[in-house]
Amino acid sequence: MEKVIGNPNHPQKGSRIEVDPIRNEDDIKKIKQLLIQCPRNYLLFVLGINNGIRVGDLLKLRVGDLRYLKIGQVHQIIEGKTGKKNVIIINKSVRNALDKFMKETDCDTRDYLFKSAKGENSPITINHVNKLVKQWTDSINLKQGNYGSHTLRKTWGYQQRIKFGVGFEVLCKRYNHSSPAVTMRYLGIEDKEEHGILMNEI
Repeated sequence: MEKVIGNPNHPQKGSRIEVDPIRNEDDIKKIKQLLIQCPRNYLLFVLGINNGIRVGDLLKLRVGDLRYLKIGQVHQIIEGKTGKKNVIIINKSVRNALDKFMKETDCDTRDYLFKSAKGENSPITINHVNKLVKQWTDSINLKQGNYGSHTLRKTWGYQQRIKFGVGFEVLCKRYNHSSPAVTMRYLGIEDKEEHGILMNEI
């Protein structure tokens, strides 16, 4: 893996590095506040960090897929990368973001949920989401780490594990990973947890 020189949030062309989750809950709140005046981007961020679905799959959603779903209801998808079934669930945060989007956006049921501003009915691209996430994290001065579209998916898993104590087996199933060990490496928190338990006195 090539070493990245300079700002890790803007790696050099050709370099490959992993993206990070947003670890601090206050930073999540700051980004929500930053996006509150842009209903599409606010919904993208909230939906991403509340479902742990790949951005490529989120961008395939159309307005009619989620528009009338109530809290607790699900929309089934087929993951583009794995071909496996998965679901998007509507929790209270997602429903509130959807309501805001529907109220402030002129959209048709057949429109892509995250529609491009270029005029045609096509979604924004993953590359565009990468740029957006970098802009958001830069705007709140989040300099520790590298951020991109996959940050939304990783943030969901990280917060589920650290804040809510969800087991790696459950996260593994949700992510459609091959094993909990893969999920541990993916979220980058196995060392932290291992060191933490060594502080437990017996």
